[in-house]
Amino acid sequence: MYFSYSRIYNEVSKEDLKSPNNNQTYLIGNNNYNKDLVYVSLGDSLTAGVGVDSYKQSYPYLIAEKLSVKNNIILENRSVPGFKSSDIKNMLLPIAISDKPDIITLLVGINDIREDVSKKDFEKNYEQILESLTQTTKAKIYIINIPFIGSGSLILPPYNYYFNFKTKEFNEIIKDLAQKNNVSYIDLYSLTTKEFEKSDSYYSVDLFHPSAKGYAFLANVIYDNFNK
Repeated sequence: MYFSYSRIYNEVSKEDLKSPNNNQTYLIGNNNYNKDLVYVSLGDSLTAGVGVDSYKQSYPYLIAEKLSVKNNIILENRSVPGFKSSDIKNMLLPIAISDKPDIITLLVGINDIREDVSKKDFEKNYEQILESLTQTTKAKIYIINIPFIGSGSLILPPYNYYFNFKTKEFNEIIKDLAQKNNVSYIDLYSLTTKEFEKSDSYYSVDLFHPSAKGYAFLANVIYDNFNK
């Protein structure tokens, strides 16, 4: 198991993919609109858009474009590759709150699984993030569960079974905390499980992070769950 685990992340690291999210703040919309909405996206490499060449292919930017049909959107992409729930809590949360967001998406957990963070610690960190966001902002908050990630060409048995088992465990924690804190919960895992297994075209060259096609799929699923 340890050998398989190490092989996966050695293969991912070999590609040395960079984050296209350099500026972090993006303005999307039409100056004819009277209202600006601040959208803050919190997360790790999946939110930063690792795997594509342009920040415009990341799922937060694609969602911001969809939102800009009716409003000017100020997108604050608060994401850092490799970040865990503790990193979000300690380093990105204060910045996100100071952004005074109207909309927040939160997608974190895959690095907690990768670094073998306990379920207890993950739950504690995640709950503190939600408590801070709900108590200090007026934002509409959408928390997104951990998607099915990693091509079958990369994550081979038995590690694929272990990884999916851990993902489901962490997603149950996320779902329970969404209900407890009365925030919207988006089930990305179920739909990506059905879709991403079909083709490696949903993955970038490292066979782990999404491709432009993969991020477009994520953006559509997340946006379709807005206001539900």
